[in-house]
Amino acid sequence: MIGPPLRIFLCGDVMTGRGVDQVLPHPGDPQLYERYMDSALGYVALAERANGPIHRPVDPAYVWGEALGEWERRAPLFKILNLETSVTVSDDFEPKGVNYRMNPQNAASLAAASPDCCVLANNHVLDWGADGLAETLDVLQHLRIPAVGAGRSAAEAEAAAILDARPGARIIVAASCTETSGVPDRWAAGPARPGVNLIEAGAAAVERLARTLETLRRPGDVVVASIHWGPNWGYEVPAAHRRFAHALIERADVSIVHGHSSHHPMAIEVHEGRLILYGCGDFLNDYEGISGYEAFRSDLALMYFAEVERDGALARLEMVPLQIRKMRLSRPASSDLEWLQQRLDHECRRFGGRIGRTAEGFALSWRS
Repeated sequence: MIGPPLRIFLCGDVMTGRGVDQVLPHPGDPQLYERYMDSALGYVALAERANGPIHRPVDPAYVWGEALGEWERRAPLFKILNLETSVTVSDDFEPKGVNYRMNPQNAASLAAASPDCCVLANNHVLDWGADGLAETLDVLQHLRIPAVGAGRSAAEAEAAAILDARPGARIIVAASCTETSGVPDRWAAGPARPGVNLIEAGAAAVERLARTLETLRRPGDVVVASIHWGPNWGYEVPAAHRRFAHALIERADVSIVHGHSSHHPMAIEVHEGRLILYGCGDFLNDYEGISGYEAFRSDLALMYFAEVERDGALARLEMVPLQIRKMRLSRPASSDLEWLQQRLDHECRRFGGRIGRTAEGFALSWRS
């Protein structure tokens, strides 16, 4: 017997470093090496100027705010986060302009979200060097949170995580990233070199994943391919991304393509019954009060709740909108919900989908 659909939570970039780290109980060294900001406390000041005082230190679970209740209400649930922060005290910063780190003593905050898997294939996990990556991996291992997409070698970075969602049900998570998201090519893991699973989104990468999955897959497994790709801003879905996503479904039999890197939600597509999230948007950041990209509303975050049949087909996708205020996930105003629903609906129409309102937020409808 195959059993009922699996419920999977997905989100975009989780940035618990920099300003967020500074409001938690054990703030790390705030020094930054950015052109416009030399202290992470500057981002706290911007947020407080925009939305009012943050009474520090906050509780470790504070940052997740309203998300905690949603996760509890929808349990049992499998949660996949893209952790775009190095959890380290390393001072070996990469001279790349923006560097995120979180004090390992604040790992209780990450644990409060109870993620089942953290994706590390992104353009910030090595912000504080190989030592920073190694410490991040150690912290996650201590928390018993599987990590995918980065490792101490290429074999470790490429390895998929196999997770028992419930008796007789497994979820396979594989993660990769591309240079289009700002990942330096020198970050690619080697046979004995730590790094990320850096790929070129093309036929060779599809075949490699397909061969890997052939050795791992059992009947009824749900497969999530998590990819950090594309720029931070803009709604255009490159034709190459769409071809790659389709090929992952058609050739590698992937159930969900989990795309991230964009700081705002992008279009959603259902291809051959399988879910493609081209860009999930930020889930948690310290961007409050930063000017320049207000039109994209990166303060509005989405919780993606997918129900997936054991043959990999999407049964239902619901989305719960939240808003980042005072470094915490809160409920948005009705006007913000309306704006986000209309924006997403506009983007999804190009791919045969529509975004409708529900009592909790939004739901996707699509052409079969």
